[in-house]
Amino acid sequence: MTWPEERRAGVLDRALEVVAFLREHCPWDAAQTPRSLIPYLLEETHEVVDAIRADDPRALEGELGDLLLHLAFQIIVGEEAERFTRESVVARMEDKMKRRHPHLCGLGSREDWEALKVREREKDDIRILDGLARGLDPLLKAHRIQERVSGVGFDWSDAGGAWNKVAEELEEVRVALETGDEDALEEELGDLLFAVVNLTRLAGTHPDTALDRANRKFHRRFEELEDLARERGISLREASLEVLDELWEELKGKKGEAGDPKP
Repeated sequence: MTWPEERRAGVLDRALEVVAFLREHCPWDAAQTPRSLIPYLLEETHEVVDAIRADDPRALEGELGDLLLHLAFQIIVGEEAERFTRESVVARMEDKMKRRHPHLCGLGSREDWEALKVREREKDDIRILDGLARGLDPLLKAHRIQERVSGVGFDWSDAGGAWNKVAEELEEVRVALETGDEDALEEELGDLLFAVVNLTRLAGTHPDTALDRANRKFHRRFEELEDLARERGISLREASLEVLDELWEELKGKKGEAGDPKP
């Protein structure tokens, strides 16, 4: 296996050409700055994720094009301001991937990804948790914090330790609920959520993926509950929790599923 050394021009360069053309001929595109484009970049990123989760290749094809356009926008605007070039952007990406995959380009043996990143930060005298994106969703940030500290060995050896920590934090939440201390309750609930994210990570999945699956499952099941209630002339606003719970359990039984999330 040989690392691809040639920097070849290709079809993706056409995205840069499109943006350069738009910047020259369209007043709106010409007026955009890296900051003004942030909302669109975030929106397009979320739409790509939605298409992936929907397993819709046609939608994903379109959304990837939209995202590519915004990445090209940032590169072209950066070039215009002489902050960097398309070559320097790609070169930094290539150099980083070589450092992170030394076994693929003759630079050494295979190493753990997080351990490699830790060594890079130590070389540049950067703290372990420095550089995390400030705009990260708290759930994702918890996951990244835990990945970072895992790189220096601050981690449970397996999911069992994380499970015990979840049980410990759950008990502390119970105590806070009983005492009625709202500040303590918020803190303990945060600790519990952090511990659950850690358990999810060590169990081999990602908290964002797991929670999104639970959200979609609950959404689908609650719509089925609405349909069933409508068929039977039951008003959701007027029905008791016991009646709604019976409908919920009935739907679970039909699907043969256990452990549906329920508020």
